Amino acid sequence: MDKPYFRYFFEPQLEKPIFVEGLPGFGNVGKIAAQLLIEFTRAKVFAELYSPSFPDYVIVNNDGTCRPPRYEFYAASTEKNQFIILTGDSQPSLEDLLAHYDLCDQILDFAEKYGCKFIVTMGGVPTPQSGGEVYVAATSEKLALENVDKGALIYGKGRIMGATGLLLGLAKKRGWEGICLLGATTGIRADRESALSVFKFLTKTLGQV
Repeated sequence: MDKPYFRYFFEPQLEKPIFVEGLPGFGNVGKIAAQLLIEFTRAKVFAELYSPSFPDYVIVNNDGTCRPPRYEFYAASTEKNQFIILTGDSQPSLEDLLAHYDLCDQILDFAEKYGCKFIVTMGGVPTPQSGGEVYVAATSEKLALENVDKGALIYGKGRIMGATGLLLGLAKKRGWEGICLLGATTGIRADRESALSVFKFLTKTLGQV
């Protein structure tokens, strides 16, 4: 494998779905929050993405079989919204900048094929102690303030690393709207409580999903 490639299982019937990303990162907040959304909406995986930029290990399943790391794309429809949800096993090395940009561009190209124009990325933000706070960054001041009115805090402290930040920034460049939700976490372990706070806020800001 010398370049990223997609593997498809079926073609979902979607109309202007919301694109939601939750990948491994600080405290695994984004990935756990994405999994909660997948379970809540009963989303079905419809495509996978493999890349030579992912780490050089395999995932071993309970039955002893192995597979390379991958991203998974889930589709879901609810009474109020439709979703494409991205989660996965890992991210490229932070030092491999070209890989990050290339993958994020391919992911946004993929999402645009299904009509996505609104993105929500999710992750963790390091804090000395977590009290359930959810921070927001957005593609516009208006969107940021709308989410502050719903209980989030403005994240104005600098950088959002990895796909969680880069997808939002590149989506804005394409004319998308969107937000990034960051759960406060010490990052010492997988922080399910912080992820649950992010998930609950996500359902609030999207109208109870």
